[in-house]
Amino acid sequence: MSKVGQKTLLIGLMIFSLLGFIGYEFVVKWHVKLLPMKSISHPIKYVRVEGVFQYLSKNEVQAVVQPLVMSGFFEVDIQEIQATVASLPWVDSVNVKRIWPDAIDIKVFEKKPFARWGENSLITERGTIFTPPQIEAFVNMTLVHGPDMQQIKLLEIMKGIRLALADQSMELSEFYINDRDAWKIKLSNNLEILLGRNEQLKKLQKFLRTLEVLKQEQIEQMALVDLRYPNGYAVSWKTESLEIDWKSIANPNNQ
Repeated sequence: MSKVGQKTLLIGLMIFSLLGFIGYEFVVKWHVKLLPMKSISHPIKYVRVEGVFQYLSKNEVQAVVQPLVMSGFFEVDIQEIQATVASLPWVDSVNVKRIWPDAIDIKVFEKKPFARWGENSLITERGTIFTPPQIEAFVNMTLVHGPDMQQIKLLEIMKGIRLALADQSMELSEFYINDRDAWKIKLSNNLEILLGRNEQLKKLQKFLRTLEVLKQEQIEQMALVDLRYPNGYAVSWKTESLEIDWKSIANPNNQ
């Protein structure tokens, strides 16, 4: 081999060795910096809870989240935090995200109770049933009893009944549908109305129209109204009620 060829080969080997050393240094250094990142991630220092709270407190949310944020920033399980917060009775929905370098941000949306469901639960307007620890504060809400899995249908019926009663300045207190699909309602003045299984809203509207010929004190003396008859209804009166002159009511112009 000529001297020129030997010189060229030597220079090539030196360049190759230099590039190999630089590559090795690059790989080793960045390997050290990038691979252990999770093991040296920052601990969670802050858990921020946001939302408009009426029935739920930030402290309740933070209490259930605290055991789940003891690991580092990358190790914390966001899905577990979200599922845990969502399991709280008053939580409607929740969003959870990491905030670099050491915080967890939790945005909570509360359920809004629309009525009572059974003895111990509440229900939202969308038909979500939930059971908070205390419901004493909601005793003035309409009480709804009905078959399981039919709550959305019941809420729509209840809205129709409310509108019909509102035209007569009456207020719905309780609404029952039994397993045989028979309806019963109770008003805020304790009047109970049996509506049966057929054409319930139609019967209720007819009954309410007949109240126009009665005085308010006479309406208040009613204890129970049975609308299950095909051509009329029966009334049970309160024990202290006064006798009503039905003839004069039926023929107000016949003196």
